[in-house]
Formats: sequence, C-alpha cells, structure tokens
Amino acid sequence: MHERAGTPALPDDLIDVAGLLRAYAETTPDLADPAQRVVFGTSGHRGSALTGAFTESHIAAISAAIAEYRAAQGIRGPLFIGADTHPLSAPAERTAVEVLLAADVDVQRAAGAGDAWFVPTPALSHAILRHNRGLSASDPARADGIVVTPSHNPPADGGFKYNPPHGGPADTDATNWIAARANELLALGTGTIPRATGAAVAAAASYDFLGAYVDDLGAVIDVAGIRDAGIRFAAHPLGGASVAYWAAIRDRLGLDVTVLGDGVDPQWGFMHLDWDGKIRMDPSSAHVMSTVDAFRGEFDLITGNDADADRHGIVTADGLMNPNHYLAVAIDYLLTHRPDWPVTAGIGKTLVSSGLIDRVVAAHGRQLLEVPVGFKWFVPGLSDGTVVFGGEESAGASFQRFDGSAWSTDKDGILLALLAAEIQAVTGQSPAQRYRELVARFGEPSYARIDAPAAPAQKARLGVLAPEDVTDTELAGDPITAILTRAPGNDAAIGGLKVQTDHAWFAARPSGTEDVMKIYAESFRGPEHLARVQEAAQALVARVLG
Repeated sequence: MHERAGTPALPDDLIDVAGLLRAYAETTPDLADPAQRVVFGTSGHRGSALTGAFTESHIAAISAAIAEYRAAQGIRGPLFIGADTHPLSAPAERTAVEVLLAADVDVQRAAGAGDAWFVPTPALSHAILRHNRGLSASDPARADGIVVTPSHNPPADGGFKYNPPHGGPADTDATNWIAARANELLALGTGTIPRATGAAVAAAASYDFLGAYVDDLGAVIDVAGIRDAGIRFAAHPLGGASVAYWAAIRDRLGLDVTVLGDGVDPQWGFMHLDWDGKIRMDPSSAHVMSTVDAFRGEFDLITGNDADADRHGIVTADGLMNPNHYLAVAIDYLLTHRPDWPVTAGIGKTLVSSGLIDRVVAAHGRQLLEVPVGFKWFVPGLSDGTVVFGGEESAGASFQRFDGSAWSTDKDGILLALLAAEIQAVTGQSPAQRYRELVARFGEPSYARIDAPAAPAQKARLGVLAPEDVTDTELAGDPITAILTRAPGNDAAIGGLKVQTDHAWFAARPSGTEDVMKIYAESFRGPEHLARVQEAAQALVARVLG
C-alpha cells in the first residue's frame, strides 16, 4: 500500500500529455522486445507510447489486420468505432479510421462534439446489437466495432479492443489471428499500409451513440420508477466517457441526478490516488472513490464509472460497496423484478466471484453459469438469451432488457449504476441495506485477493495443472469437496486452480504481467478463517508447483 493511497493527486503525479502524444507518433516499436509486440489480453491490446507498446505503428497494423479479418469472416456491414478520454485514444481512433477507410470499410464514428464525442464501451456494444437485430449469423450486412480504451488504466496508457458482430469482446480465436497478423505487418513496416486522406476522414459517416443508448434505457431500467420515487443521486464519471451520457440521462429522462467532477481532464489531476500511488479510474477501489467522499451526505446514492464506463462503483450512506456484495444484491433484485425473463435462463459469474452469488441463485431456483475470468465467456448466453445476467468480481456486469433480449454484451457500468437507483426507488432500501438482508439469510462471506511471488516456470506450471495434481484432502480444517482446473459452467480451462469446501474456497491464477500469482479466497466462517484459508492455499499451491 502506497503511503499516499487515497489522497489527492499532486502536480508531480501528472503525465506530460504533449510528450505522450509525441511518443505515439514518433516511436518505432522494437519487435525484439516481447513487450512492444501486439498482444491481446482479456480486454484488447494495451500499453503506453512511453514504453513503445502503444504507438501509431501498432494501431495501423491492428486496424489493417481487423479489416482483413472481418473481410475473411464475410462481414460487410458498418464498423462502429468509439474512443474514451485517455489522451492516446483520440489519435489512435484517427489512425484506425484512416486505415479502415482506405480498406473500404464502412466506418461509423461518433456524431457528437465536445464531451459527447467520447463513446463508452456499452454504448458501442449497444450500437452493434441494435444494427444486427434480426440479421442472421451469416448475413454480410452485420456490423462489428472497435473501442479505443485501456479501461481504468492510468492516463499514460492506451487500449484497442475489437468487438465482433455479437457485440462483446472478441474470443481468443479472433484476437490471436488479429495479433499474429498485426505483428507480421509491423515486421514488414507499417509505412506501406494504405491510409485515407484528411478529407475522406472528415466525410466519414457518423452515428449518434449517445442518443441511441440513452433514449433506449427505458427498455432495460425502470426509469419511471426512479423518477416517480424522487431518488436524488449523483454520478461521477471520473473524467471518463460517460460525462455527457449522465448529463443526457438527467435531461432526456428527467431524473434527479447530479453529475459530479471536473469534466474531462487528460491528466486526471482531480483524482485521488489508488492503492499503489497511481492515478487510476477504478470505481471499485475505495482509494479512488475517496474522490466522492465530500458529497456522500448530499445524496441517496453516488455512483462512479471508469474511463470507458464498463465498470461501476456504488456508494451508499455506508460507503463504497464491495463489487461482490453489489452483484449479489443486483441478481437477487432482478430475479424478483423482471417477470418476463425466461425462467430457464441462467445467471453467469466468474469463478473468482463470491459464493454468496451461488446461494442467491440457488434460492431463486436458477441455473448458475460459472466461467473463467473474462467477460467474453458471458457473450454467447447473453446473445441467445440463455443467460440474463453476467457479472465479474472486478465490478463489470450487464443484464438483459425487460423482455429478456440482449441489451449490451459487454460490461455496462452506466446500467449497473442506474440499477442501484432503481433498487432504492422500488424497494425503499439502499443496495447496502439489501446486502445486509442477504447475509442475514445466507451467511456473511469474508473475501480477499493477495498476490504471492511466483517464478515464470511456476506460473507456467500453474496454468496447466490437472485436478489429480492436488492430493490434499482438506483445506483450513474442512474436507475438500471440489478441485477445479476447468470452469463448471462451460468446461473452459481456467488457467489456474480452484479448490472448494462447504464453507470456503480459493482460486490461484498466474499474473500475465508480473512474477506473481493471484490468490482469491473466501470464507463463510469469518475473517480469521479466511486468513487460515489464504495460508493453506499458499502452502497447497507451493507443494503442487514444487
């Protein structure tokens, strides 16, 4: 924990925006350095121009690869593209548009000006689904999209994510092909990649992401219920792409919502520092959300979003809710207030999310879909309606429209923030009060994540373990009931290990960027037992890895 965690940023914490933009335009990546090659993680390619990992060359190569990929897939419809408020996002969007237009792609850019030009991730997913509604899976008129965002990452970072026609994050088959082809193009030299002229870019088609999204919210949220109850809440965009969206929600839908913050600042100088002393727009971090503490006594609720608005933070009179706690509350509420949802449809959660969700879902007689980490695993179910809610422990979730059809197949932080207001309006209780009722019924979990040292060889071994590699029969005094290396919901490899008992569990996964393994653990027997579970988990994993 950094000594200044949770305190306001100072001038020395701020990035040199002009220097960052020069690095984007002028740096040639060194392909001998793996960190400077194109690599798609769970949320696209990310990096900083200052380290040679996110440059104009990268974006030109990735965009050309996406143009080739969509052509090979028979996708001839529009490609929606939107960018968040990170300084690298606007120039990367411009590079991408130039390359895509030159490849004869029907590019649809944001129609708005000023803050309304920025596009949240869920608004882009919504646009893809809106266009593709009623089209078959092989129809060449299908649309896809690109979101230019590193999500909640620090200001110096950039990100580039491809969403195919299903509207959600691309699967590994797609991203592996795109990354491999982009690296080939980088090696050949991106100066030969055709690019459209400035006049062509200025004449590119535009799309009203904001209007299409905000005007459709009544299909997924009880807007009238919030308005009629007179709920006074505030939304803090944390300097992100939801700034104009929250203002439009206030003005177009007539809700009593106050938009907090200083608007868009490419340095994020108004923020409070995260746990490691960095500026990071993570609305699930109590250190980051110290930014709203001064307003807590003025509103029934305060919500927060990250830079691309795919994450949510919910602040009640009791403080910032743990994301796991809010997911359980949201699921419990939705399953009693969405009567037209198909009774056979399931609830999705990542396998490192709280076991309280399992108990809530079981009490409602619903099927639980437990999948590996990554929102992409929920996309098939949200697309075909077999899943009505998908959520991650890292404060990312989405759910279906009132009629059970898909709203957004990517994470939607605006939606989950509005749901908190709906819960309070309809039930007369805050989400925190609803959580206390849940734990009184199902038991109170203690949950934590720690990072333990792990050498590269150990991380590689952890990622390919089999259940029979674990010979232990108990964990922290309880019999082991399950040893998982594949997710029970879809049989996909989890890239690590999960061990369960009747009262606790832990999961261990290798970090993709550091020599550590992430150990998630939870106990329904209190904090002291959780500490025993964490200790036992580290010992068990150490024995297995040797």
